[in-house]
Amino acid sequence: MSDIDTKSARRTDRVRITEIFYSLQGESLPVGCPTAFIRLTGCPLRCAYCDTEYAFQGGRQMAIAEVLEQIADYRCAFVCVTGGEPLAQRNCLTLLTALCDLDYRVSLETSGALDVGPVDRRVSIVMDIKTPASGESDRNRWENLADLKSTDQLKFVVSDREDYDWAKAVLIERGLTDRLPILFSPAWGLGIERQLAEWILADRLAVRFQIQLHKVLWGETPGH
Repeated sequence: MSDIDTKSARRTDRVRITEIFYSLQGESLPVGCPTAFIRLTGCPLRCAYCDTEYAFQGGRQMAIAEVLEQIADYRCAFVCVTGGEPLAQRNCLTLLTALCDLDYRVSLETSGALDVGPVDRRVSIVMDIKTPASGESDRNRWENLADLKSTDQLKFVVSDREDYDWAKAVLIERGLTDRLPILFSPAWGLGIERQLAEWILADRLAVRFQIQLHKVLWGETPGH
């Protein structure tokens, strides 16, 4: 890693942070990898299945240089910037670039409701497409699809058969499975894991089924 005082992040640049922690990545392609997580505060969405409502408000202001110093203590290759909705904070873009400049393997978890175009191209974007049961499907910013790279990922959180059929139709109509990895995740606590797996297999759908590993290991405990 290079000097943490990077040109991309001035010492006056600040972000509001709910928590910074070290754990195993619970979802997306590097699932199971030791990862440093930076959870930014605030989100303009209110999804029915949200599991991070504690990040909607509060937190504390931190200089980006201070965040980088704390992350360096974990001595790991992967860093995930999440929320809330990280892109709701303007300086999230500066934080992402600063992390990339330090040669971390950086991912961004985002709702898909805000513009991902300005995100540093070195970042792996894990972007949600909100399904009907989320209550926020009208917030999907479909223009974002044009800005995604083959190294990014699309995630559908599925709550029921209607969600599954809707997500499958989106994949087919927009030709998404040939462009980038697609993740289907059962909404936690509804008991549809086996059903979702069987639907995917029955349709021979070219997606990756995933369960939130961190919840299997630690349940609803924040900071995991």
